[in-house]
Amino acid sequence: MKRLIIALAATLATIASAHADDIFLDSIFQIKEVSVIEVKDKEIIKPQKLTGAELERLNSHSVADALRYFSGVQIKDYGGVGGIKTVNIRSMGSQHVGVFYNGVQLNNAQNGQVDLGRYSLDNVDAISLYNGQKSDIFQTAKDFSTASAIYITTRRPRFANGEHTHLRVQMRAGSFGLANPSILWEQRLSGKVHLSASAEYTYANGKYKFRYTRRLQNGDIAYDTTATRHNGDVESLRAEAGVYGYVNGGKWNVNTYYFTSERGIPGAIVNNVFRHGERQWDKAAFLQATFAKQATDNYEFKINGKYSWDYLRFLRDDPKELYLNNSYYQREAYLSCANLIRITDAWHASASFDAQMNGLHSFVPLMDDPARPTRWTEYISLATALNLDHWKMQASLLGTFVNDKARQRGYTFTDNYRKFAPAVFVTYLPEARNNDIRITGFYKRIFRMPTFNELYYTETGNAADVRPEFATQYDLGTAIQKRFSHPFFDYVDIRFDAYYNRVSDKIITYPAGQFRWKVINLGKVDILGSEIIATVGAHISKVDLRLLAEYTYQDARDKSDPEESFYNKQIPYVPHHSFSLALGADWHGWEFNYSFIYTGKRYNAREHLPENYEAPWYTNDLSLSKQLTFKRCRLKLAGELNNVLNQAYEVVHNYPMPGRNFRLSAKFEI
Repeated sequence: MKRLIIALAATLATIASAHADDIFLDSIFQIKEVSVIEVKDKEIIKPQKLTGAELERLNSHSVADALRYFSGVQIKDYGGVGGIKTVNIRSMGSQHVGVFYNGVQLNNAQNGQVDLGRYSLDNVDAISLYNGQKSDIFQTAKDFSTASAIYITTRRPRFANGEHTHLRVQMRAGSFGLANPSILWEQRLSGKVHLSASAEYTYANGKYKFRYTRRLQNGDIAYDTTATRHNGDVESLRAEAGVYGYVNGGKWNVNTYYFTSERGIPGAIVNNVFRHGERQWDKAAFLQATFAKQATDNYEFKINGKYSWDYLRFLRDDPKELYLNNSYYQREAYLSCANLIRITDAWHASASFDAQMNGLHSFVPLMDDPARPTRWTEYISLATALNLDHWKMQASLLGTFVNDKARQRGYTFTDNYRKFAPAVFVTYLPEARNNDIRITGFYKRIFRMPTFNELYYTETGNAADVRPEFATQYDLGTAIQKRFSHPFFDYVDIRFDAYYNRVSDKIITYPAGQFRWKVINLGKVDILGSEIIATVGAHISKVDLRLLAEYTYQDARDKSDPEESFYNKQIPYVPHHSFSLALGADWHGWEFNYSFIYTGKRYNAREHLPENYEAPWYTNDLSLSKQLTFKRCRLKLAGELNNVLNQAYEVVHNYPMPGRNFRLSAKFEI
């Protein structure tokens, strides 16, 4: 009915225009074909999202940098340009976060953690964060398998009439000896096939000054000195290419990715030792493809496939420590088929099947015949969605079937798991003039297998000591959007969420050095939290203003054993309070941005002792840029000053972060 009304209105408008131009009704004339398309909002719960233009303004170089501005997110950052960066959302743990790259998940079966520092923002179009899962039932079964999901969408080439080539060249330089050139090339191969290729090189010596202070239990100062961080150098190369095409009723894409790096690992500062001799080499490559098509008016399907290979070498050549020279080879094969059926206009259903193989082969000289695990996993999902005038509802059931095999010392160990995970998402849309108000809620039960490291390569314990982890999530929230015709305000978007998570047999990893981990099951953890996100748009004359603010409160307590001293204590590295703010102003091609990030006090171990206390930290960042246009060419010059007040802080215990630093960049586009 709505499409009919829109089409009728367009027809009447055409007739009215004809009268206005004194065209006789009995004349014969032709008009161009007009397509009327109604885009329905499929989102049950809207994600936190940053698009390309917003990402540029946030002083962000990698995906991990951008995620700092999302609520409920904790980034583990080991410092410097080349430091490893992993993400934890709502205290569920890094392994509960799914990272999807153009719709296909990035995996690390060895430790379950994706190093987000590998993924640059140079060719990223949008980053979205979903709690629970992406609220679209037309997706792979793996999309249903995580407690939270981050979606990285790269640029899909878009060409105006007459355009065939886009080229962007960028150079960044700054503190720590940073040199970071990159290039992006987009080419129209035909009317329906486009090519995109990008490459980026990064070098930095990683040297920065820091203040190191430690106190004894009685309050006396044990160490208080200023030193320079060494062995934090990095040299890396990232190259990507993608071919994007369109067919009748569908589209496809093929993406390739390659990354190689060598980095020094400065290590933790312990007992006033500032120098370490650890090195790490990484190589990763994958090829993935997606084909999606609407076969009939009531049926769509989507096929995804991927093969990836990952190599890691870790060298510790320090006479004061145990010598290590370990190499690890990972491989993964993945295939998925998702199907969507439109039963009625308001009622849809989907069924998806995924199959995945992960293998790990290692060379560890100090281990007698290290395990060679292989994991076969099948995911089957059934989901349904109902979209009514005031209600939107989705329900899904995910079946996970795991078969593990590990060969060691002539023996073959096998284990099988069969688990089912339900989820329900609901949104209520009350009527409100000139307002978009949503009341949302969801329930989800999820299951996570231990990683290969947790099962076979832990420094303490063995496979029998680490149990699978279960989590139950509850969320209730509301979102309000308001648009104004006002001399100052343009829009206000406010979102509030309250949530409760219960984790059973929660797996916690503690760094024993940056590369090796200790693993334990905490038992039970109760996580109670709330998030507030506010986005405000305004203007003063010709100056456009934007404000993004988020606040997170989290109470994540260990409920494992009432007899233990750490019972009912906040779990490690989770602050009660965190806050971020980003303020931007645009005027005639000038862009000014200020951002502030605050993380409250934490403890780096289960016992809340004075020596385990981590002080609150904050950073202030500034940037200023100017865009110049010459016919079809654009040049953007930018300068950034980060940690303006030279705050001394640590995200991870004994890994000091850089103080005040700068970055300059020039970007040329045609």
